[in-house]
Amino acid sequence: MPRPIEALIHPGALSHNLARARAGAPDSRVWAVVKANAYGHGIERVYASLRGADGFALLDLAEAERVRALGWRGPVLLLEGCFEARDLELCSRLNLWHVVHCAEQIDWLAAHKTQQPQRVFLKMNSGMNRLGFTPGAYRSAWTRLNALPQVGEISLMTHFSDADGARGVAHQVAAFEAATRDLPGERSLSNSAAILRHGLANDWVRAGILCYGSAPDFPAHDIRHWDLRPSMTLRSRLIATQRLEPGDTVGYGSRYTAHEAMRIGIVACGYADGYPRHAGSDTPVLVDGVRTGTVGRVSMDMLAVDLTPVPAAAIGSEVTLWGCGPEVGGVPTELAIDDVAQAAGTIGYELMCALAARVPVHLAAD
Repeated sequence: MPRPIEALIHPGALSHNLARARAGAPDSRVWAVVKANAYGHGIERVYASLRGADGFALLDLAEAERVRALGWRGPVLLLEGCFEARDLELCSRLNLWHVVHCAEQIDWLAAHKTQQPQRVFLKMNSGMNRLGFTPGAYRSAWTRLNALPQVGEISLMTHFSDADGARGVAHQVAAFEAATRDLPGERSLSNSAAILRHGLANDWVRAGILCYGSAPDFPAHDIRHWDLRPSMTLRSRLIATQRLEPGDTVGYGSRYTAHEAMRIGIVACGYADGYPRHAGSDTPVLVDGVRTGTVGRVSMDMLAVDLTPVPAAAIGSEVTLWGCGPEVGGVPTELAIDDVAQAAGTIGYELMCALAARVPVHLAAD
């Protein structure tokens, strides 16, 4: 039989989460962000559930081609724009909208030969300091773009650095509004945290991590607070059990020492599957739907869990690394990916995107 690890993608959760984005910005059009292969879920696997969005936002041309191959004829936005001048040829052929964030991209457009003017999103660096024109340079960039016959409609956008934190978005909204006050064009400001936490609606909102069942402002709020559902489950089974006596150690480096007699289970999952190696003891897992924790270091192909709360667990018991667990007493169980990520010192985004290619992935029968 195959190794008992698998990932499940939950179509119903994806549709539900997208609906939450719409509810948070009811007067806005919604981009479903599917960059990084739909945050590790697989563009082809999420497409049917997210096609209710008004457009798909992503990073590279190969992802755009995949979305078009699936039959999508609506807007597709390249969030980082073109990486070289010849990318504009494919933008023309596939009718892609694209971000313009630097003077070089305007130069490429000025030299581009096309019969069809292109839709661009001019990005402002309102404080994130990654991509975009500063507020002082923004109007000049807009004027250059507006003079080009290669450019049709110009939309205006920025990205928030602190929508998920205490600083909030007011300072960036103020900078954006001051620099764009009399400029025409649709606006796109809000990411997942701005939609849910700040209720900030504009012409286009960008629903990223919220679509995939992770709270954008965790740990201030969890997915239950925002009524989000896990869209990915990583699960495996116990392949062995061990009995420990006080003083026995577990795993490489003997990082865990038993303080009393106990049972542990060995799970067919390790860092080669995308589980974080830096997850320490007590990282939460479900065994047969009962919450417990890891013990010792994560190995390449295995990790160990404490079976004290689950005395009946045995070889073959189901282990939920994150996502939806089995029913216990007729009640479904759940382990939010954010809980696992926090214990491992990272974020849910990274765990999703790190799912290894060797893990079989299936659509769940929701």
